[in-house]
Amino acid sequence: MASSSSEPSDELVTAVGRYVLGDLSLGRAAEAAGLSRWEFEKVLEDAGFTSLYGPRTDEQLQREIDVTLDLDE
Repeated sequence: MASSSSEPSDELVTAVGRYVLGDLSLGRAAEAAGLSRWEFEKVLEDAGFTSLYGPRTDEQLQREIDVTLDLDE
């Protein structure tokens, strides 16, 4: 994320917002911001957010269960 300005890019702001709202996973948000997962976690930490791992909703949990069950077949 090379920038001559100290202002965050629109992509970064959008990625952080979508991550905080649960629209994107940590990895997908980092990718959307053009950062590594670890760089994105640092951005979140600096902004006062904690990285969340795993499903946040029952629907996300069910999707993960379904994918796991499909892998077992």
